[in-house]
Amino acid sequence: MNLIITCARYFELETSQELQGILENLGDLKPIITITDMSGILTVKTKIDAIEVVRKIKEMVLEEPWCIRYSLRIIPIQKIIETNMDSIENGISEIINLLSNEETYRISIEKRNSNISTQELITKIAKKIKNKVSLDFPDKIILIEILGKNTGISIIKNTDILSIEKIKRGISE
Repeated sequence: MNLIITCARYFELETSQELQGILENLGDLKPIITITDMSGILTVKTKIDAIEVVRKIKEMVLEEPWCIRYSLRIIPIQKIIETNMDSIENGISEIINLLSNEETYRISIEKRNSNISTQELITKIAKKIKNKVSLDFPDKIILIEILGKNTGISIIKNTDILSIEKIKRGISE
């Protein structure tokens, strides 16, 4: 997977169909869209760069706000690993070069179907990073999305995560 999509509960099928059409329009005729066993969560494997998909969908919503009806958030994932402390720690180490020395960061963890300690995980990862922390306005977010046995990680800008609701609210203001 290189995208995690959230939607309202019980609208996973409609969201899957919506994503299929969007990704086909963007040039991926065979994306792999999986409705997870977690209510309101889908995963997508697309050949298109995940951050590029988010950027293009954001442009679509700004042009035509109601072209997206079911997807709520679209989250790019750069690496998939097994859900355990060591794998997550090693996975972050492998992509930490996406955070330059001058950039501030925040660690954000979303856990679903997992009992890993959030605080312990944040502490372990933060010990390895020399950069300054900025909880309110970080240059980059170290994103850890735990979905049961699999975890997606990314080091991205806050603007790389698409919240359809926030965009639509911004348009109406």
